[in-house]
Amino acid sequence: MFSLNNLRTKFGVVLSIVIGGALLAFILSLKTEMGFSGQDPKVGEINGENVLYSEYLAAYEDVKLQMGGEAYDEQQAAQLYSATWQTLLSDHVIAPGMEELGLAISDAERTALLKGERHSNVLASLFTNPQSGQFDVVAVTEFLSQVESNPQVAKMWTLIDKQTKLDRSLTKYMALIRNSAYANKLEVERGVKAANATFGGRYVAARYNSIPDSLVTVSDAEIKAYYKNNKSFYKQTPYRTISYVEFDVAATDADKEQIAEEAKLAAEQFAAAQDLKSYVRDNRHASIAQNFVTAAQMSPEESAAITAGKVYGPELVADEWRAARVVATRNVADSLTLKHIVLSYTDIELADSLMNALGKGASFEELASKHSIAETAATGGEIGTIAYSTLTPEFADALNGKRAGETVKVVFGNSIQLMKVVKTGKVQKHYQLASLVYPIEPSQQTERAIHTEASAFAVAAKGSQTKFDEAVNEKHLSPRSSNIAQGERNVRGLDAGSIEIVRWANDAKVGAVSDLIKLDDSYVVAVLTAVNDSEYKSVDEVSTQIRNTLIRDKKFELLASKMQGATIDEIATAAESKVGEFSGAKLGAYYLPGIGVEPRVQGAIATQQTGVVSTPIKGVSGAYVVVVDEVTAADEPQTAEQEQVKAQADAEQNVMRRLMYAIQNKAEIKDESVKYF
Repeated sequence: MFSLNNLRTKFGVVLSIVIGGALLAFILSLKTEMGFSGQDPKVGEINGENVLYSEYLAAYEDVKLQMGGEAYDEQQAAQLYSATWQTLLSDHVIAPGMEELGLAISDAERTALLKGERHSNVLASLFTNPQSGQFDVVAVTEFLSQVESNPQVAKMWTLIDKQTKLDRSLTKYMALIRNSAYANKLEVERGVKAANATFGGRYVAARYNSIPDSLVTVSDAEIKAYYKNNKSFYKQTPYRTISYVEFDVAATDADKEQIAEEAKLAAEQFAAAQDLKSYVRDNRHASIAQNFVTAAQMSPEESAAITAGKVYGPELVADEWRAARVVATRNVADSLTLKHIVLSYTDIELADSLMNALGKGASFEELASKHSIAETAATGGEIGTIAYSTLTPEFADALNGKRAGETVKVVFGNSIQLMKVVKTGKVQKHYQLASLVYPIEPSQQTERAIHTEASAFAVAAKGSQTKFDEAVNEKHLSPRSSNIAQGERNVRGLDAGSIEIVRWANDAKVGAVSDLIKLDDSYVVAVLTAVNDSEYKSVDEVSTQIRNTLIRDKKFELLASKMQGATIDEIATAAESKVGEFSGAKLGAYYLPGIGVEPRVQGAIATQQTGVVSTPIKGVSGAYVVVVDEVTAADEPQTAEQEQVKAQADAEQNVMRRLMYAIQNKAEIKDESVKYF
């Protein structure tokens, strides 16, 4: 029967829907009515609609289940929170939008998806038979038969069914959008010209840096006018600004000397230990590696000692005192080319039967295709070539000394695997090592001293920004400043544990000073200096950027006024420049030989008549005048029909690539979940 565990494993991988080349992660959740001690606080908004704690928690828990449980690092946590908002965006925006457009899935269409009469990315990912590579309707039926009797299966099916419907709606929506894209006649003509013509000629460049900025005046009124006309370019995410002082808890010189003495004494005991396993069990700084490695996989110093039969270290490497010695050795192939048959851990009799059949000459590939539950069944169980040093102990032990053609049975996790050695690499000596590692860490005495210093500052700074600033000046400290954008979970410049500072900043008022906050390797005291909830950056924030743009524009006008003349040589003389040459220029190319990255100049060259001197062109680095002397036709010209096909495909790809971003960008999301999660 198609088991819940099997499906959950697959479903945990299927966290995105691939439609028309666009990737969109929509992990759907169940909405449940949950109380929160009589309160249900708001954790954000989507298009002005409140997202409450209970709804976010339900989505968060479902996404966490589908992603395989808890997040173990900051990157996984970020993916989990991002996927939760994708879920909520789907519930609040995309699914209702599909229904409003008339793209909801009918009962008849849903039945066709379940029967495989219509393709579903979601169902195909979960219910495709690994042996045949075909959608397995029987597996769907078997799974559905468990819905009424098994609550876990029922919940999983609710998730699958909801995502399947959304997948199908989006498929239809994207097909409509894709079919609306087209390449017009002008685009085809330009494409033909770009493909069939290469240009060569001469140019004159007058660089912006030839005019000092001090000679160009830009008024505040001009900056404001530019800002008003281009305000859409300065959209921003709301943010809060903090100023903070960090007290690093780092090892002192005395700490380092003490650790060095401890490490050297421990290394002597480590080298003399007769029972390494007992020594490792009693020493938190010692460990025994599970895998076997070659000398080439060690550092040169470690390899030299180990291969000579000596104990390595102790040596100071990257703020750690390290020592190592050999536990065991094996002369084995450095790599193995393998095939496998994967069975459920309950299929003990089948595994023994297959091993017996293989011993009598049965085809491993045929048995893998017929019986293996892994995706490799489609290729006869082929895994590929694997380094022996990467094998887990179960497989390393089972495959130790095996030759090409031999097959072994390995019980691993929830599976039984029959492993066939197809080919072996070069036999080398492999070492299992025991290691002793003493990191350089601050002593308890040092930690107490830093904590006392930080606490004293926190007391002096408490109450207001004025007191914070006074305490900074009194202690001769150097505070740092950082913006915390809405939805961010860490303070840039601090370690990954700074989420407590973010939570404090999201609840604080301007001028508030935090308590002493403990991070992984430091203490922090912060003051909230500003809150900016504006949709756009202010003119003051972008005035320098705008001023530089206007200075460049005015420099272009000055340079262009000098670039006068009937010929390119006369223009070069007037501009106090030289005539340069370019060749191999093509419309749409990124780089222009002889000139560089200048898109406007590139476009002007491709549209300029041969022998005609252009008007001044505003480039990235200066003003340009060009003249095209020759146009070289392609050896095999692109036809209009060929270009039409290419341009149409490009148009469809462009609209599909931007579609999902446009949908999500249009939704107004206010993320306050960091206060609770």
